[in-house]
Amino acid sequence: MQLPLINPTLINIGPFAIRWYSLAYIFGIVLAWFLIKYFNRKEKVFEEKNFSDDFFMYSVISIILGGRIGYVLFYNFNYYSSHILEVFKVWNGGMSFHGGFIGAIIGIYFLCKKYKISYFALSDIIAISTPIGLFLGRLANFINLELYGRITTSKFGIVFPNAGSLPRYPSQLFEAFLEGIILFLLLFLLGNFTNIRKHKGCLSGIFVTGYGISRFIVEFFREPDMQIGYILNYFTMGQLLSTPLIILGLIIILFSLKGNSINK
Repeated sequence: MQLPLINPTLINIGPFAIRWYSLAYIFGIVLAWFLIKYFNRKEKVFEEKNFSDDFFMYSVISIILGGRIGYVLFYNFNYYSSHILEVFKVWNGGMSFHGGFIGAIIGIYFLCKKYKISYFALSDIIAISTPIGLFLGRLANFINLELYGRITTSKFGIVFPNAGSLPRYPSQLFEAFLEGIILFLLLFLLGNFTNIRKHKGCLSGIFVTGYGISRFIVEFFREPDMQIGYILNYFTMGQLLSTPLIILGLIIILFSLKGNSINK
């Protein structure tokens, strides 16, 4: 299959541009908010008055700042250390999930502190909704013809017009399926049809572990970042950063289950 060149900008309005990737962020946060409200009606984790405005502000700022700083530090530090002003040109691309994840952790902490609510009670319902944004983000990567996969001879191969004439894995779609659809269904079903919500933090841990495993697997099909290449001749930076997530998620799950059993 040969992909056409797709304009990463959906609409130009004078000097302003609406890009697919920006829309993925916006719709991801908005749709996540509706799902968070759905679960909050059951759990009463927070009072919605004034909370929604702060939620959007904290989410946008923490995710964008964390994602950008993470990309600069983890993926292209040598370049940005010599081109400081380029760090602020977010519209040119360059975001890291792992950095955005760290930013989100910090943002949730301050949000919980302000409203005096349980950190893991909130992070659990956010965890269920986050795969929606991941799914939309990976679709935007596919539309932007970026983060494509390695060269392949399999029937899944797609020719990306900006990556030569050989077919490559559509790794963005693999990630959308694993990190988005599968992880969402797992967390949504667990959150709705089991008593796992009694163990605060467990869903958060499952999300972190699930994402880490999904990303680690897909990295075997994804083309490594050009400026980094392979680490130890085999692994990628994405796998290196995802390994601590898998471990962290498992620790959170174990402590969550153990803590609740002790309370009983």
